[in-house]
Amino acid sequence: MDGATPVLIGAGQFTYRGDPATSPSPTALLKIAAERAAADAGIGAAVLAGLDSLAVAGFTIDAQGSTRGAIPHSANPPASLAKALGATPTWAVYSHMGGNTSQQLVNVLAERIARGETELGLAVGAEFLGSALKRLGKGLGFADWQAAEDDDLPAPERFGDPRPGVSPYEARHAINRPINVYPLFENALRARDGRSIADHQKRLGRLFASFTEVAANNPEAWFPIARSAEELVSVTEKNRMVGFPYPKLLNAIMEVDQAAGVILASEAKARELGVPQDKWVYLHGCADAADLWHPIDRQDFHSSPAMRLTGKLALEMAGIGMEQVDFIDLYSCFPVAVEIGAEELGLALDDPRGFTVTGGLPYAGGPGNNYAMHSIAAMAGKLRAAPDAYGLVTANGWYLTKQSTGIYSRRRPTRPFERQDPRVLQAEIDALPHPAVTETPQGAARIETYTVVHRREGPFMGIVIGRDEAGRRFCAVTPNDAETLAGLERGEQVGRPGQVSQNADGQGTGGQTNLFVPQ
Repeated sequence: MDGATPVLIGAGQFTYRGDPATSPSPTALLKIAAERAAADAGIGAAVLAGLDSLAVAGFTIDAQGSTRGAIPHSANPPASLAKALGATPTWAVYSHMGGNTSQQLVNVLAERIARGETELGLAVGAEFLGSALKRLGKGLGFADWQAAEDDDLPAPERFGDPRPGVSPYEARHAINRPINVYPLFENALRARDGRSIADHQKRLGRLFASFTEVAANNPEAWFPIARSAEELVSVTEKNRMVGFPYPKLLNAIMEVDQAAGVILASEAKARELGVPQDKWVYLHGCADAADLWHPIDRQDFHSSPAMRLTGKLALEMAGIGMEQVDFIDLYSCFPVAVEIGAEELGLALDDPRGFTVTGGLPYAGGPGNNYAMHSIAAMAGKLRAAPDAYGLVTANGWYLTKQSTGIYSRRRPTRPFERQDPRVLQAEIDALPHPAVTETPQGAARIETYTVVHRREGPFMGIVIGRDEAGRRFCAVTPNDAETLAGLERGEQVGRPGQVSQNADGQGTGGQTNLFVPQ
């Protein structure tokens, strides 16, 4: 507690709603968020030239396996942003994929400050798919972006875990997109609890209707519209089914133009800069871990040991219990992320504190890897208005895979900031037992979980994760005829028997797949 205690001093958000033809370039979005964070701290943008650490959340279009395509952006976003700010950071990183990134970057920056490796750091990110896709669709071009972005810089230092979110086996069965994977968790959770499909849909509507109410009062929300529970789950032409049981309004919206960033400093640096102490927000507790990496290897599809253990560790580090937390933002890409997150933290879905301070990813906006930065920025505002309160932020990457948690408060910590080495918690999770997996199942089997994937024209693919007679887990697709797909949505399918074999026709995303025929 010698002045090296890390403290969040500034937070900035920006949502662009204007003409896509004049939308800010990726680096410009980052710069706006950084300057807003500086203004929030009361220090002025010129102070950003003194940053010694800079961490940028990776853009979605830089995900492994994707191509830069026709959307111009910097080859080294941290370097381009540093240049725009006049900064020369000694530590500058660009993250790999993961919605956990923002909270993880804050955790690491705080640790660096506590160790004396950083005095003034910025964590920032942006997403620009909203205007970029409109530019492509309308033939507007990117001349202004090309002039503003540096394409000839050396590759940046990368941060985080670079592994793809699924195995090739899962990918062959289309278990490789959030809109296909999260429904698998949702259907498993419903079946475990024994709810009917109709009753479960009502539960999902009630849960996310409360999120829309928060978004309606958030000036930075992408969709600041309060909606009823019935509206959210009623399938209509404008709210088509995407991946059963999720209509469009229950899915995160990634096609946004949003940026957010936070400035962290040591207490000594914050005093030197003259940041008023009523701006200071402390990270009291944090933790980072991943569940068993591939969904096919999970213990089940209705729990998350990583959510439970990171929450437990962060609370222990903060020295408080969940009952002392006043504000909560649970990562909310799809309802099941909130349902499982709440359960693992011991929270009822009708907890009066609510589960979002932004409105969540489907309504406030789901800007790629940077949503949680908006959560942290919004949480800082809540805590500044309630000096004795605590706030919890969770962040989730891939498919309920990577988890990062932070506990914040205006209260000054009573002990030094000491982040536990994430490898300790990870070893505990990696040692958990899990089912054997077979890539060549044959014969009698049953459904463990499932979904039906829709296009605008209607259902076109059934996906099954099942168990064979030996209890081994497998991936499969179903016949894609209308009767089979409709039958998968008429009633509970978990536990339904059938026959599984190899599918030479190669449904799914290419290559050898398994075919499950329900009985």
